[in-house]
Amino acid sequence: MLLPDVQPNAAHKKLAEWEREGRLSAVITQNIDGLHQKAGSRRVLELHGSVWRNHCMDCGKSYPLEYILHGTGVPRCSCGGIVKPDVVLYEEPLDESVLLAAVEEISKADTLIIGGTSLNVYPAAGLIDYFRGENIVVVNKGATARPLEGVCMVDEKIGEFFSHLG
Repeated sequence: MLLPDVQPNAAHKKLAEWEREGRLSAVITQNIDGLHQKAGSRRVLELHGSVWRNHCMDCGKSYPLEYILHGTGVPRCSCGGIVKPDVVLYEEPLDESVLLAAVEEISKADTLIIGGTSLNVYPAAGLIDYFRGENIVVVNKGATARPLEGVCMVDEKIGEFFSHLG
């Protein structure tokens, strides 16, 4: 989870470029690594949160990733509480405001690009049901868990695919 030196790939960079050009309104991601922001994307809806944000479970005080990286053992707040990454752990609910924003973005899009996911993880995999536009492109190495008809399927790693898009 804690790999601060990892760099964005071609997909992250291309999506940020499309956002700057006004061709992309938002990135909706299950990833918690902050690579979309590192690539320059501004409107990123992080369904599962981010390791770059951390907070005390008792008093709510915020801590940067560096605090976690340079500590030992369970990170503790100055109040004594446990410092937890702002990530959704198994069986925790998603942030409702982020989920609603994702539904809104998907429902008004004319093209939906789904990348780097096998569509196994719900509720994120169910967000496709809110799409009312014309075009869906799925870029994923391997089959998806959910059968999709009438979509453009690309069986390739997302970073490799986007590296071909000049």
